[in-house]
Amino acid sequence: MDITLDKKESNLGSIKIKLNEADYQSKVDEKIKDYSKKAQIKGFRQGKVPKSLVQKMYGKSILVDEINHIVAHALQDYIRENEIQILGEPLPNQQQIESVDWDNQKDFEFEYNIGMVEEFKLDLTKKVKVTEYEIEVNDDVINETIDNVRNQFGKMTNPEKSEEGDIIFGSFKQDDYSHDTTVDLNDLNKTNAKKFIGKSKGAEIKVDLSKLYKEASKQAAQLGKTEDELEGMDMNFVFEVKNVNRKEAAEINQELFDQTFGPETVKSEEEFRAKINETISENYVRETGAWLNKTIQDQLIAKTSIALPDSFLKDWLKVSSEGKVSDADIEKEYDIYADQLRWNLISGKISKENEIKPEHDEIKEAARKMIAAQFMGSGLGQMADQMDAFVDNYLQGDEGKNYMNMAEQVQQEKVLSFIKEKVEIKSKKVSLDKFKEIVEA
Repeated sequence: MDITLDKKESNLGSIKIKLNEADYQSKVDEKIKDYSKKAQIKGFRQGKVPKSLVQKMYGKSILVDEINHIVAHALQDYIRENEIQILGEPLPNQQQIESVDWDNQKDFEFEYNIGMVEEFKLDLTKKVKVTEYEIEVNDDVINETIDNVRNQFGKMTNPEKSEEGDIIFGSFKQDDYSHDTTVDLNDLNKTNAKKFIGKSKGAEIKVDLSKLYKEASKQAAQLGKTEDELEGMDMNFVFEVKNVNRKEAAEINQELFDQTFGPETVKSEEEFRAKINETISENYVRETGAWLNKTIQDQLIAKTSIALPDSFLKDWLKVSSEGKVSDADIEKEYDIYADQLRWNLISGKISKENEIKPEHDEIKEAARKMIAAQFMGSGLGQMADQMDAFVDNYLQGDEGKNYMNMAEQVQQEKVLSFIKEKVEIKSKKVSLDKFKEIVEA
């Protein structure tokens, strides 16, 4: 067997594998011998099938399978032993494969195109400058949050007459058709909402459903039908009011404090506002932290010259998708894919040169924090005493993929922490609206 690398460009090459009869024939003969022992062919006892018959019936498929097996292993071994850092997977020369004469050839040659990573330089110094934003929490934000919490834990009442913001339960009627549903006045524009204000139980309101809701999906949902069933349907209905529902904001008292943060966590309105402030600040830190990480990645991608074998990668993406994506799809999304690939190469280089890797205890702790956050968001904080079991079950789930995904997350966090120690990070206080403008821009 002869294997050679033809480096056409710094990041593009081909691996050629040449086989002669001596490289594969003994293994093919062994397989044929094994087949003759196990084959069940009419007219022959098992184990007594002549090799010549097995050769005639199965010889070509055995030859093809064995050569493919030898070539695949040789290719991977060559890449590993020569420490070739490839992108994607090797792509076989399909035209060459189709031209093989399996009936008559004794010597074979296979070629695989490969995309490679060329050496690149990475600047992790104070020359890389990024801004870390700190969102200021003002009284308006705190008051708005408290209003949202009060509405969340508010109580539903049933007043005599409807007002702005109510939810009205009733029935859309048309001839002998009737369907019960609710109309949330917050979902309607002012003109349409007016029709439903000041109404009591038993009131009837004439409506054109196509004007009430622009989206066909919403129209269909209100009638308990599919969008297809709406076609050609008269959209003029009478809505009969059956009940008026109004959510009254919860009082600011100990019950609200306990519902929001757990029993006895805060005991006064002053403490409640301080805890709201703290919670908002923590959420903002997560948002600004995620933005800082993205900014660091974008900066390093922009400042690091990494030439990619674009044509090869586009071919590989198309082949690996097994026909599920078109050339147009690849062209549209390629720049995003290429930047993510560049970041992976940068992150990998930093990890290798600085021996950064996730430890098992770090992976478990990351999973613990994730699950604890989910519990808190679902109001299941009391499940904390069973956390070890939840963590173990999660990390063992999905055939180990959960563990690998969590390990990758920890790895990225450690890499970014390392980068933050090397580059220059300036802090800047901004309002929430200003931060949103920065992100959207």
